[in-house]
Amino acid sequence: MWSEAVLKANYEANQKDLERMRKILDSVLEELEQSKGHVLSIKALKDLEELERTARRVRDRMRRH
Repeated sequence: MWSEAVLKANYEANQKDLERMRKILDSVLEELEQSKGHVLSIKALKDLEELERTARRVRDRMRRH
């Protein structure tokens, strides 16, 4: 079984990662609105890749329990 400390640490890490994902998504949405949906910058594409990596990390943490 997982100890209470590990569960709490995973919960806090998930909270932090989910907040990071929200900020990334807000940034990409803002850029998309500014470009009128025609093009995304390299930065936005890198942000979307970071969003994917973070989502996988959260999903993997949640699957372990």
